Amino acid sequence: MYSFGQVLSEDIHFLDHMEHGIPVQVYNGRRHLDIGFVQGISREFIKIGNLYYRRSLYTFISRPGY
Repeated sequence: MYSFGQVLSEDIHFLDHMEHGIPVQVYNGRRHLDIGFVQGISREFIKIGNLYYRRSLYTFISRPGY
């Protein structure tokens, strides 16, 4: 199980969130950009809703129960 605020980085983290419908929050540094559900993953990108976020540029945070 993932804790509220846990940083996500591994493929399995994103797959679990996509499969179980757990929201993910996206940050650029300390600035909140988006929150939503994982729609797809690749080596370089995470798709949240209809937007693609480069894995190397953003921080992804688990938000179970949000």
